[in-house]
Amino acid sequence: MEQYIIKGGNPLVGEVEIGGAKNAALAILAAGIMTDETVVIDNLPDVNDINVMLEAISGIGAMVQRVDRHTVRINGSGIHDFNIEYDYIKKIRASYYLLGALLGKYNRSQVALPGGCNIGSRPIDQHLKGFRALGADVDIENGKIVAEADKLKGTHLYFDVVSVGATINVMMAATMAEGLTIMENVAKEPHVVDVANFLNSMGANIRGAGTDVIKIKGVRSLHKTEYSIIPDQIEAGTFMFGAAATMGDVTVMNVIPKHLEATIAKLVDIGCEVEEFDDAVRVVAKRRPRCTQVKTLPYPGYPTDMQPQIGVTLALAEGASTITESIFENRFKYLDELARMGADVKIEGNTAVIRGVEKLSGARVSASDLRAGASLCIAGLAADGITIVDDIVYIQRGYECFEEKLRSLGGIIEKVSSEKDIKKFQLKVS
Repeated sequence: MEQYIIKGGNPLVGEVEIGGAKNAALAILAAGIMTDETVVIDNLPDVNDINVMLEAISGIGAMVQRVDRHTVRINGSGIHDFNIEYDYIKKIRASYYLLGALLGKYNRSQVALPGGCNIGSRPIDQHLKGFRALGADVDIENGKIVAEADKLKGTHLYFDVVSVGATINVMMAATMAEGLTIMENVAKEPHVVDVANFLNSMGANIRGAGTDVIKIKGVRSLHKTEYSIIPDQIEAGTFMFGAAATMGDVTVMNVIPKHLEATIAKLVDIGCEVEEFDDAVRVVAKRRPRCTQVKTLPYPGYPTDMQPQIGVTLALAEGASTITESIFENRFKYLDELARMGADVKIEGNTAVIRGVEKLSGARVSASDLRAGASLCIAGLAADGITIVDDIVYIQRGYECFEEKLRSLGGIIEKVSSEKDIKKFQLKVS
């Protein structure tokens, strides 16, 4: 089992290139099978989740050709299977996007109930509500969601809760439904907009993505396209908080600053200097962070995927901070690990009270999910001594070349796979 071993104490300084948005890419890859013509998708992050999704697409008969590390060609004309097996779903929850894509194109699909990161209950009832509203019969049989329709028809749909997954999944299915679909109380995240833009580039007629109401006029078929994924706002935010926690100076390159507004606002709150450029953001932390209050909310609010990163930073802040998690109930698991490093944390329901300490101490900790794992690495880089992060398979699901990028900023971090490697690292840095 691979681990990261980290020697803390160095501020992160320099420039780092941000890759394509994983969450946008997963949905766009699924949407890519909705035409019988070839689509070319680039700026894909080379991470485990993307590779699993490509395997799932290939497994149902689509042609998948890797042009290079960040570019793929997909042709869905050879699809002969509408059943996405549990092996794919248990690795990445986003495989469920194939439900909406296959239902939209073929009027039938069958997908195992989803797995993914262990961050709490993420019900799919809104997905199923949307498919049923479009005229599909939806049942759960033997651990699988089975959706079928003679014909999908446009509808007026109001989501009970804001859900990124349901917004994207139902939008894909409605793209080829007969007539007009109006979806209200939808998610407004940048990757929702990116998926809509991709579908429109294939000939879909989707308006309003990024607002509360999306209107979709169904089309009979979609055509080939070439498309580039937006930059990953969560990867960017992770390195930005890396600068804050280590009192460093980091410029994230290849970003859309507009997508980072909530993250930037909190960095300014805690005392960082933030400079925005056309496609880059610089974060400078000249002193220990200040305390603040955080509440996670759907976009454009503060993202739940950035909650552990600010949590680690506030563990080193002056004064007491509170974080209220309103999206996922299990998102505070990383705080137990952070306490092993000397953080002063107390969890009360969906709120965490974090009293800042002057220094964290290196310890052996375990990643409980993707963002928690990356955040514990930041904690290790800010801490005194040596930190070992176990279960880094979670981190590799969503961050490309994570340790290489941290090393390029001056972080002392290596990937190891044995006690012998750990001892070698300890000798080298002692």
